[in-house]
Amino acid sequence: MTLKDLWMLYEADKRILGFSTHTIKAYFLQLNMLIRELGNMEIEEVSLNLLKDYLARESARLKPSSLGHRIRFVRSLFRFAFEEGHMTRNPSLKLREPKMDKHIPKFLIEDDVIHLKITCHSHREYALLEFLYCTGCRVGEVQKINIEDVNWENCSAIVNGKGSKQR
Repeated sequence: MTLKDLWMLYEADKRILGFSTHTIKAYFLQLNMLIRELGNMEIEEVSLNLLKDYLARESARLKPSSLGHRIRFVRSLFRFAFEEGHMTRNPSLKLREPKMDKHIPKFLIEDDVIHLKITCHSHREYALLEFLYCTGCRVGEVQKINIEDVNWENCSAIVNGKGSKQR
């Protein structure tokens, strides 16, 4: 079985498990980069050293977070192949993610918020800005709110976040 053949099974499995289309698309891009480097080889020919060489070449130009994403995909793909019985061993078992720098989230200072409020051209823009600022919701979450999601009596709203989680 080649890497492309494995992808077809892996993708179907992730769709059944309810992974988002964005996640599957990101995984597909990772697969294409893997195939570009290694070729569409037989999965049983993939070794830990081959994967380490591939990741070492990539690490020179990637941030640790991007390299970590690549490693998580490779581990997930080969864990799936092993657990489904397509491989007799998992070559990615000993791959570890790089250490990540902890970063402090960016936030708006009061002057920035006042400036944004002044530049609103309509009541709608002002309401959206207030909602974003007061709730801490992501723009994408607010974008998906429907009128049925707003409870005017309780002054609340249901927001669908990442992973289809409601909050």
